[in-house]
Amino acid sequence: MAETMTETLIERMTKPKTEPMTEERVTARFAAHLTTLRARWDAALAASGHDAAIVCAGGSTYYFLDDQAHPWRPNPHFAQWVPGVDCAGSALVLRRGLAPRLLFLSPQDYWHQSPTVPSRIAAALDVEVVNSDETLLERARAIVGNGNIACIAEAAGALPGDLNPPRLLAHLHWNRAAKTAWEIDCMAAATARAVRGHRRAAEAWRAGASEFAIALAYLEAADHTSAELPYHSIIASNEHGALLHYQHYDRVAPAVRRSFLIDAGATALGYAADITRTYVDKTAPGGDLFAALIDALDAEQQALIRRIKPGLPYPALHESAHRAVARVLCDHGVLRCSAEAAFDTGLTRTFLPHGLGHLLGLQTHDVGGLQADINGTPQPPPPQYPSLRLTRTIEVDQVFTIEPGIYFIPMLLEAAAAGPHRALLNEPILDQLRPFGGIRIEDNVVVTATGVRNLTRDAFAEAANALAESTQ
Repeated sequence: MAETMTETLIERMTKPKTEPMTEERVTARFAAHLTTLRARWDAALAASGHDAAIVCAGGSTYYFLDDQAHPWRPNPHFAQWVPGVDCAGSALVLRRGLAPRLLFLSPQDYWHQSPTVPSRIAAALDVEVVNSDETLLERARAIVGNGNIACIAEAAGALPGDLNPPRLLAHLHWNRAAKTAWEIDCMAAATARAVRGHRRAAEAWRAGASEFAIALAYLEAADHTSAELPYHSIIASNEHGALLHYQHYDRVAPAVRRSFLIDAGATALGYAADITRTYVDKTAPGGDLFAALIDALDAEQQALIRRIKPGLPYPALHESAHRAVARVLCDHGVLRCSAEAAFDTGLTRTFLPHGLGHLLGLQTHDVGGLQADINGTPQPPPPQYPSLRLTRTIEVDQVFTIEPGIYFIPMLLEAAAAGPHRALLNEPILDQLRPFGGIRIEDNVVVTATGVRNLTRDAFAEAANALAESTQ
């Protein structure tokens, strides 16, 4: 998505008023970001035994038997250096101890608008504009010269080097979990855009709009096209909220409005926000109980966030989420047992079948979450929680999601009813709750030395304050 620094990081930043985000500050942070990347790449290349790397932006791909291309998304290893720029086919050449060289592909074309180098990129990187794939290949080979070369790309094609060396990628993926100050600024800007979309979507739902109409309202408020979203928005009415990745948009609003689950994000210079909220119509049969579950889960989610600190293994936080879900279910009579029994029997996994969260960054489910160390030793999730995407120890500057849920999924409830703990299920209450689908509450948080910065809650508060000021 082609954007300017001013659009994404000044006008749309949710920064304290005492810390204004000036153009000079943005430029300095971007320069510091690139300095960090150079140090990381030099260390990674040395560890993997490579002298240089060619990092490809990636090119357009086409639908099967068609001349229409998929929406283009850059290789994230390229986008970390050249964020928010539409330059398919370009490449970055990185040599240990030397300044990076960007080979910016801008072909002569009358079918499409040729890309141009943004001033922020031209000022920060050594840029060489090339007009053809052949010239780019020739220049890349000349710049890297002889030596041990790595190629980071979906496919190397005619480029030299080892394609995606595992040890090199392991180093890069491990370090990508720690975001630079500039990356966090981008994610705060993305969050602000997503919050505008969420607020508009909630208004549309309350007005009786269909899933399809809500999706359009979200795009307009977030100032995105569908291709610019970091992932396909989940716009789920009623029982559709029980489908974790519900992918359709009904064109007609349901006859009875019960609940609304929206999982939708936004981007700023390629960096993602990922937010989920759940709403209820209390006038619907069972609506008061579902509302009480939302409020209870929201309180538990905030308590989980307060527990976050450097040195805590993320799986321990995930286990705490299951204990929290057990409390909510038992306190509200959904299960006929103690919270301890609900956890010990594994019944909470019927209602929360996904992981508590994941790393967030250039990719919605950012890389490196299942590594034990910088060398790429696998650290898979515990067997009882196979969907957990983050098993690392929490560290400063990590950005991840916290998204507990409670769902009334027919196939999982049927399996539980056929199991040894059927007597613990309060079937009359479950019958009331099934039509509401489920609840998910998701915030994006930044780990600090003393706790967390909640990008999502900050952005919602900022939006509410702005509305209050505008109506005074």
